[in-house]
Order: sequence, then C-alpha cells, then structure tokens
Amino acid sequence: MTIKVLIVDDSILIRKILTDILNSDDEIKVIGVAPDPYIARTIIAKEKPDVITLDIEMPKMDGLTFLKNLMKSYPIPTVIISSLSLKGSEIALEALENGAIDIIEKPRGKVFENLQEIGYLIIEKIKAASKVKKISTFNLLEGNYKKGKSLMETTNKILTIGASTGGPEAIYKVISKLPYDYHGIAIVIHMPAGFTSRYAKSLDKSCNMTVKEAKDGDKLYKGIVLIAPGGKQMYIRRSGSYYYVEIKADKIYNYHRPSIDLLFLSAAEYAGRNAIGVILTGMGDDGAEGITRMKEEGAITIAQNEESSVVFGMPKKAIALGGIDKVENLENISKELLKI
Repeated sequence: MTIKVLIVDDSILIRKILTDILNSDDEIKVIGVAPDPYIARTIIAKEKPDVITLDIEMPKMDGLTFLKNLMKSYPIPTVIISSLSLKGSEIALEALENGAIDIIEKPRGKVFENLQEIGYLIIEKIKAASKVKKISTFNLLEGNYKKGKSLMETTNKILTIGASTGGPEAIYKVISKLPYDYHGIAIVIHMPAGFTSRYAKSLDKSCNMTVKEAKDGDKLYKGIVLIAPGGKQMYIRRSGSYYYVEIKADKIYNYHRPSIDLLFLSAAEYAGRNAIGVILTGMGDDGAEGITRMKEEGAITIAQNEESSVVFGMPKKAIALGGIDKVENLENISKELLKI
C-alpha cells in the first residue's frame, strides 16, 4: 500500500528536494506540497495524506500552531523537518508534546547535497510514521518536583534505556514515576545535536530524579539521570566503586550517533549483572544487539510491548534475538523497575 505524503515547507527548494527523495521510494508518493499551513489545510481535506512533513518556522501561521489545530481536526502522523536553533529546539520539543511523531534537523551548508545524504533517514522516518496507530499528546511540565538528595555517591545497579520514535513520551512515562533515590540511569534517545539539552531540562522539571544532558566523566550515582548528547556516543565505564559515562565524538554506529547499541554493549561489559536494560518504542533495530549481550552477561532486560509502542521495531528485534526477560506495557515498566 502506497504511503501518501504531504510536504509543508515555505522553501520551494526544500519542497523540491523532499519530493524527489520521497518519490524515489516505491512505497511512497508525494500527493501535494504546500508553502504555508492554509494551503496545507485545503490539500489535507481533499487528499487525506497518510503522513505530513512539517517545517516549524513558516509565514502566516507557524508550524506549531498548525500542528495543534491539525491534531484536533485531522490527527495525521507528522514528522518535523526543520532547522533547530536554540529557539527552534524548544518549539520542536513542544511539537513532540503536541503529537508530532519525530524530528529531523535540516542540515546546514549546501542544502541539496546534505539533504540527499540523509535521504534514507527521511524515508525510514516517513515509513515509521505511517505505521503509527494512535497519536497521543503529553506534557513534560505537568509537575515541578522538589528534588530529594540521595546520600549514596555510588549506585549498586545502573539502569540503561534506549528509545527512538515515540521515545520522548515513553521515557517521560517511565522515569517520572521513579523515586529521587533510584539507581543511576543512562539514556540514549535518537535526537539531533542541541535538542537533547532542552529535553533533559524539561524532564528535570517533571521528575523526582535529577535529569541532565551527560558530559564526559559524569558519575552515575543514585538519583541522577544522564541523557546522551545528540551527535555523540555515550559509553558506560567503571572506576573502583562507581560508574561513570564516557562521551566521545566517535563515528556513527548502526546508523546512529548516539547509538543505543553502544550504550548497552558497554553496560554489558562494565556492569554485567549489576545493569538493567530497557528498550522502548522505536523504528529499526538499534539496541537489539546490545541488550541481548546485556542479558547474556546477567543483566535484567525489559522491552516495551507492541500495543503501547508508537513503532514496535526496536523492541520486536530485541525480543526476536532472545534478549528480553520481560515484555511490558509502557504503563507497567516503572512498576517492574521498582521491584529490581
């Protein structure tokens, strides 16, 4: 079945490049392009696209306002393709809270060549979005928690989490229910560079634990959540009685930087049975190899189930490899973690 796509972007060049990229795949057909939300609304009513690509900053009506209106009238899976400045990253995060499925950062420099280079990624995210069954919204700022302080500078166990498409909401639903003195947590989510910092700050306001974007050498002690910075790789390491993270500008692994596999593989090597691995919603297979290794080294492993996943790609692959101890609904994962 052909995936019908509407492209909404005020740049005629971007519309042309995206059209060429998407139409190059036999499973996708661009059924319309729109320079602003008003024209997009007319095309949506007539053509009923399966997926929309949306720029954030546009004339007449900004992309975020359009998205909010869209989710009320026509809840269509939407992928944000936009330039993510500091202000843009804040708006993009709000777009995810208001129903956007995923975000792709427009490359800087030579637009034509650079967009063509990530064409495969755009196609994969469109295909993943087309499989979304239910679009949900969430609010990272529902609470403003007063932080407790853990007395433990070390952590007996560490929790590692990996997520991709649908991950911002899934991660929030898991860690927001954990107490301030829970095991140290390291998270990889597929997000562009510059975006993870804003996401971490928003999570920090909504969780009992302290959440921050990881820096090289940060310790993983009780009560801390470290999120891998976009565009870099994060590894678990151990020194004496404590765990810490190593942040490196290493090459892309399994199409991703940060890579969930590299986080999980390092947790298997340095933490073994002292680690817990959780693989959440996401397209592709990043993390499946690593979490399987974690289980082989004695770690407890959990996967999000299909019913609660936005895209069941990563958990499905991990389950198929035999790397998962428990398959749980998203709402139950935090309960399982509290038992460990």
